[in-house]
Amino acid sequence: MKPTALVTGANSGIGKMIVSRLARCGYDVAINYREDANSAERLAQELQKEGIRAISVYADVGISTDVDAMFEKLFASFGKIDALVNNAGVQVWKPLLEVQEADWDRVLTTNLKGCFLCTQRAARHMREQRSGAIVNIGSGCNKVPFPNLSSYTASKGGIEMFTKSAALELGPYGIRVNCVAPGAIETERTKNEVADFAKSWSSLAPLRRIGTPGDVAAAVEFLLSDDASFISGQTLGVDGGLFVQPRWPDSDYKF
Repeated sequence: MKPTALVTGANSGIGKMIVSRLARCGYDVAINYREDANSAERLAQELQKEGIRAISVYADVGISTDVDAMFEKLFASFGKIDALVNNAGVQVWKPLLEVQEADWDRVLTTNLKGCFLCTQRAARHMREQRSGAIVNIGSGCNKVPFPNLSSYTASKGGIEMFTKSAALELGPYGIRVNCVAPGAIETERTKNEVADFAKSWSSLAPLRRIGTPGDVAAAVEFLLSDDASFISGQTLGVDGGLFVQPRWPDSDYKF
């Protein structure tokens, strides 16, 4: 029987690439979406044409009743869950002193509470089968605070510590929990946010390029696989070395 994976926020961007990669390496997949049902259903149909079992499933991951309904549909279709990728996320780009309470609540509810709700629901089932793997999608701001992204930075920092805590509690049930922290990744959203996104960020990374959704998906696939069977509670940066380099004073060495 094939393993089953649920990827949240999987109808576009990094999430779409993750779910596509997992599907093509042997998983039955559930494609979660909150908006744009047509895109999620098109992706499911594309995968189905390749002989892959795939469903699209609606849920606002920050609402517990939505999450419960999503898992009910997943279990009705596949009967089990072996892998969860908590990818769904939103951000509000505002200076701290201009962030509204509603902005803060929306980001923390989707990014952090959504990660908690989906992890809890999946792990309750994984506990019964004594196996499972969960990957939470963090960010470069797990390590480095981002200006004008106070709520997003708080949520992603919380996800990293939640990952560690969940790994400690769920390990005895054979469940591994890890985090992937992307750096500058070129997606439709990031290209629209910054003029010449690729040029701006590639010059800063030691590898002198920006990342792709495929780079992130490859890291997720690895951490879900048996090749990572003794890895848990860890954060894997997928950033071309961007967030590990120190800022040196003037010297002859130039990054």
